[in-house]
Amino acid sequence: MSEASTPEARASVLLSGRELTRLGVDGLAWFAGMFLAAIARYDFRISRVSVLAMLAFALAAVALQWLVGTYLYLYRGRYRYGSFDEVSGAATTVVIVGAALTIFDLGVFRDRRVPASTPVVGSLIALVLMLGVRYLWRVRSERSHRPDEETTTKILVFGAGDAGSQLVQSTLRDHASTYLPVGMLDDDPRLKNLRVSGIPVLGDRNAIAGAAVATGATTLVIAIARANAALIRDLNSISAEAGLAVKVVPTASEIMDGVVSTAELRDISEADLLGRHQIETDLDAIAHHLHGKRVLVTGAGGSIGSELCRQIHRYGPTELIMLDRDESALHSVQLSIHGRALLDDDGTVLADIRDEARIHEIFQTRRPQVVFHAAALKHLPLLEQSPAEALKTNVWGTLTVLEAAAASGVERFVNISTDKAANPISVLGFSKRIAERLTAHVATEAEGTFLSVRFGNVLGSRGSVLTSFASQIEAGGPVTVTDPEVTRYFMTVQEAVQLVIQAAVIGRDGEALVLDLGQPVRIADVARHLAAQAPRPVEIVYTGLRPGEKMHEELFGDGEVDERPFHPLISHVPVPAISPENARGIQPYSANDKLHEELNAAAGSIFLTERAPSEANQQLDQILLRRS
Repeated sequence: MSEASTPEARASVLLSGRELTRLGVDGLAWFAGMFLAAIARYDFRISRVSVLAMLAFALAAVALQWLVGTYLYLYRGRYRYGSFDEVSGAATTVVIVGAALTIFDLGVFRDRRVPASTPVVGSLIALVLMLGVRYLWRVRSERSHRPDEETTTKILVFGAGDAGSQLVQSTLRDHASTYLPVGMLDDDPRLKNLRVSGIPVLGDRNAIAGAAVATGATTLVIAIARANAALIRDLNSISAEAGLAVKVVPTASEIMDGVVSTAELRDISEADLLGRHQIETDLDAIAHHLHGKRVLVTGAGGSIGSELCRQIHRYGPTELIMLDRDESALHSVQLSIHGRALLDDDGTVLADIRDEARIHEIFQTRRPQVVFHAAALKHLPLLEQSPAEALKTNVWGTLTVLEAAAASGVERFVNISTDKAANPISVLGFSKRIAERLTAHVATEAEGTFLSVRFGNVLGSRGSVLTSFASQIEAGGPVTVTDPEVTRYFMTVQEAVQLVIQAAVIGRDGEALVLDLGQPVRIADVARHLAAQAPRPVEIVYTGLRPGEKMHEELFGDGEVDERPFHPLISHVPVPAISPENARGIQPYSANDKLHEELNAAAGSIFLTERAPSEANQQLDQILLRRS
């Protein structure tokens, strides 16, 4: 049996009822195009037109249209009717058919019964008619799919760019949509007269209230995927005054297929109010350092540690070892990764980094190649009251993990630090700065690469200020803020961990990498925005800064220079080392003020920019000597 006679081959040539209708429409366009071109050529003197010749020409055009169109899949279901792809296919088909007819006319009809211009002009007329029919069909189809005005929520779309245009177009084509765009707004004055699928741009943000009244809209949708926090806060305030609810489109990383629709719309989150960052990471480099490696994460059940585990798991390590002293936290992180949490495999390790013998035993038996050290005590006011606990966990515990890693031949060690280690004034800051310095010391002796990564407050982490605000608002208030002018840096846990993993790849021995956290945010502003969304009035009370708190956090210490040699969002700063003996010599059971002084001295080289690190160590030695 020949290939042309197979059922598949016959099916590819035969047309379905729908495709036959489309060919019929295109055929009528050719008939009309040819006769109109011929009549126009003879100044509309129909008697001069050879009807038989034109009829033969038109039939030949239809036959060629079918053959060429079938070959180009125009009538084989490849394109949606009225789509831009089909327009391209139809135009290509008409050009080929028109060229073939012109050649045929010039070579066969010597007596010029068909004028030479007819195939060319006729082709153009036929194409216009084909595209016109498709346009009318598309308009009718879109109108038939338009959401019902009586049952939908009318929305104003802020942002007439790609995201806003996609949102409007997808919504108007979705009959089941619960939203109906009735107006757009944009701060770009050049877009004032723009219409997207018939929806006009009514003005800038100052026109929101008037547009709401004129259109009857009840919701404003912020359709700017990379909208900064200041813009979102301003639009949220204006919308609240106008009585509009506010929703936002997700970021590009949150949309799987890149198409914005009302299905993805969500309420404003704390991350939106505080700032969303577009993180670009070198996935190939990260995969090279993590794929097929044994990776250990301490503090795996915490906010940073658990997200580290989730993201590392995607890169396919040979073994992901999750270490924590909290069994419930280990259960939660294993459940979030695997969808089950039996806690009966080697992936979860219950241990305390204060237990030196246990940590060394784990490193010697499991031999991790990459370590992310996220275990720490982090609540600033609590550590001010119990500085000994910060010393035992953040300093001595870190030293234990560092030495165990060095002894077992770890290739890469990343110590998770904090912005409070820059010019520290709190026990938390002192202890994390000492941990940075200990990491720098081990880097000088170990074979692998040992470095620290420093960033700020993490949105949604346990005990964060936003979590506290949410609980206070739910309870009816008041919301407590330390000071009207206090500012903090914030970052979502996903963004922070992406940069931590990237930093692990590009970091050099002994240095601290500082993540770009954008602009600091005034905490009082965030409290007011969150309180404004509460169902009832909530009072805001200012309590004053607590011991160890700064009015404004710093990312860089005195003498540290912002240099970004490898990544635009990651700065590299050198860290002076400190001897482990000096760290171990601090007495945890001294009075709190004495312990504060010793921790400050151990971390104090960040202030002593004019002195060598050894002088800071000598200062610590003198304090220890006076105490003894």
